[in-house]
Amino acid sequence: MLSHLFYDIFTDTAVDPAMMLLAIGVSLLLGLVVAKVYQFKTVYSKSFVMSLALLPTLIAIVIFLVNGSLGAGVAVMGAFSLIRFRSAPGGAKELVSIFLVMTIGIAIGMGYLVFATVFTLIMSLAMLLLEVVNFGQMKHSMRQLTIVIPESLDYESIFDDIFNKAANHVELANVKTSDMGSLFKIKYILQLNGRMTEKELIDALRTRNGNLEIAISRYITKENEL
Repeated sequence: MLSHLFYDIFTDTAVDPAMMLLAIGVSLLLGLVVAKVYQFKTVYSKSFVMSLALLPTLIAIVIFLVNGSLGAGVAVMGAFSLIRFRSAPGGAKELVSIFLVMTIGIAIGMGYLVFATVFTLIMSLAMLLLEVVNFGQMKHSMRQLTIVIPESLDYESIFDDIFNKAANHVELANVKTSDMGSLFKIKYILQLNGRMTEKELIDALRTRNGNLEIAISRYITKENEL
């Protein structure tokens, strides 16, 4: 009698309870693997890691409920993704992890448990290896320089000789006026070459801007860049 609980009320298609539990167990396990790999050398939130762990199971059930129709399943999960990310786009690594668990869930929902397991292991090892070798890390220090100068100075060329000595690359990112237009507040993106320390760079700049405000900070790329 209990077996009747696993029949589709519309088509009388039977569901093997053992296979269903196996698929749920595998999807939960693989979701946990991806979640643990994501945590390696990453600043993360508890809610996002929990979502990574549970998403493969959710997606597998969605694919199963649409009777293995990949197109219908992807359409449903696409709607879920729009709801999740319409106002809070994630970083590149976050999005890759989301697509990874979605792929795992789709594979399990289609019945390819072994494929999903092998795929998860390969991708997890690849992600860990790329993190360990610092793949894609910039060779030189990137800094954001904010400096205030009097409006009488020509900000386009006044620091050229200093930048040529201290940096390999300089980009003027932003200019705005302040203090009723009597000052310029300028932001540069610098790729330091190591020939000058940050203190030496600040001291050299202070001689040009009349000892007004100078700030140097690490340059953080946009989190939603792909």
